[in-house]
Amino acid sequence: PVIPCVVSEWSVWSGCAEPCKTTYRIRRRHVIQEARNGGEACPPLEERAGCVEYWTQQGTECKQSLIPALITTGGFGKARRKRSAADGNERAGYCVEFQLVAITPGCLQSQHSYTHWMQYLREGHTVCVECQHPALDSRSLHCYGDGSGSKKNQLLHWQAVGNSRCKGTWKRIRQLDACSCPSVHSFLFI
Repeated sequence: PVIPCVVSEWSVWSGCAEPCKTTYRIRRRHVIQEARNGGEACPPLEERAGCVEYWTQQGTECKQSLIPALITTGGFGKARRKRSAADGNERAGYCVEFQLVAITPGCLQSQHSYTHWMQYLREGHTVCVECQHPALDSRSLHCYGDGSGSKKNQLLHWQAVGNSRCKGTWKRIRQLDACSCPSVHSFLFI
């Protein structure tokens, strides 16, 4: 008789392969019954997914220049403030200006309405990214990927939330304690 391949359920996801950089995690399954007599072949036995771990195995925080910034449209911040259960004791936040150096073509290829903001990302433009609660880390008092501690003109990495093909590099210009980002080039750390 024709016997198809039978595989187990997926394992739980592993931790990130390496701390302090964009890498991957893995989950696996194993073959319970091999296919015989022309039965359906086995599906993939391993899956990988992107991840970033912000702390070393020793429990110390990663160097900020190694962590990519995760960003979304600044308009999301207005809704986030309304939903936030902040008690008013959090630091108010800050903004960071960056000059966009390189952008992947995937930023222009998104079809979803929630990713239309990506069309405003252009190489050479200056963008303003706000760091606010809850993305503002309570221990370090900064947002991951804000480039604090980076060298002047160092290329830093960013990725757009909602479209994994939209990412690029930028250079940190300056930090602003009072945010006054223009609406079209205003983004938010996640």
